Amino acid sequence: MSTGYTPRGRGYAAEAACLRFIAMATLSLKGIKKIYDGGVTAVHDFNLEIADKEFIVLVGPSGCGKSTTLRMVAGLEEISEGELYIGSKLVNNVEPKDRDIAMVFQSYALYPHMTVYENMAFALKLRKLPKDEIDRRVKEAAEILDITQYLERKPKALSGGQRQRVAIGRAIVREPQVFLMDEPLSNLDAKLRNQMRAEIIKLRQRIDTTFIYVTHDQTEAMTLGDRIVIMKDGFIQQIGTPQEVFDNPVNVFVAGFIGMPQMNFFNARLVKSGGGYAVKVAGATMEISEKIQKQLAAKNVPEKDIVLGIRPVHVSFAEGAGAHTIAARVDVSEMMGSEIHLHVTAKEDNGAEKDVVLVVSTTDLPESFRAGIPYGTTIHFTFPGELVHLFDKETERNLLAD
Repeated sequence: MSTGYTPRGRGYAAEAACLRFIAMATLSLKGIKKIYDGGVTAVHDFNLEIADKEFIVLVGPSGCGKSTTLRMVAGLEEISEGELYIGSKLVNNVEPKDRDIAMVFQSYALYPHMTVYENMAFALKLRKLPKDEIDRRVKEAAEILDITQYLERKPKALSGGQRQRVAIGRAIVREPQVFLMDEPLSNLDAKLRNQMRAEIIKLRQRIDTTFIYVTHDQTEAMTLGDRIVIMKDGFIQQIGTPQEVFDNPVNVFVAGFIGMPQMNFFNARLVKSGGGYAVKVAGATMEISEKIQKQLAAKNVPEKDIVLGIRPVHVSFAEGAGAHTIAARVDVSEMMGSEIHLHVTAKEDNGAEKDVVLVVSTTDLPESFRAGIPYGTTIHFTFPGELVHLFDKETERNLLAD
């Protein structure tokens, strides 16, 4: 049997390790709740089916319940209500050591007095595995993670990225059914985070097992996850592939959380026009694509006040005023080389000022603006009707969501 991945340049030992590491694990979280003393509910009615070898990312702001959920899966937090299955086995009351999971923490949690080899071997020694089996597993994991040269060093002699590799290696050698990772990259600087994110993608291909990964960083969520679970205040907001939640956010929170720079939101009004729909926003009338109009008509959506969302990368620079353009004053112009980030102030229909971010390719700008746009300059912008997101003003739900 093969995992479908052939290691390159790492020798027979690493390939053999990959072939052996074929854990089979589905997870089922049914109505999971976490209620602390005093009646504070940290996680509400969490339902999720995780397929074998799927990479799931739990993402959301601090305090949303994602780490608490992960700790309940690990057995480090008691489940207040609901059922947790690993495979077909109910594990609510199973000790952490008997759940066949391995967890990688934000803080690395390495023993400072032990060498890298000893840190990686420690859990296996506790399980009283034969010395030759321990040695094989440690060396194969070290080869996969490219830390063989550090096996005799102690953690204090390693960089943050190297320590994180050791922490991951310590999990690999246990050959668990499920890997749990709790903000593993948050202690690293931006460059190292990018490098380690790529290493985790490679690692997932090599060991090909089930991952649950927690982060507050939407970039990590979008690049790592097969599916991402977006949480807020202990509730699941949306579950989907990275592209699904980017293209079709179910509410204002998800729309604003996923994507960088953050989506722009305008107070607007949905109106019926010429047998179809249009949007009045910031002194302009924006046309909507035929596809969106048909969806609105199928749901019989009435004229109403709405929130209109548009991503900065979907905003177009307009050369002058028009019925379908919005006027704005430039506050900050950030030249990025191939593109320019404009922070501008527009006036909404109620007279309130609105901060808006535009990401515009320098090739789309007039020649006089390509070196930057002076503060206070009046510009005009528009956006295509097929890329707008329309949300109910009261519920903040996407008008096209099921």
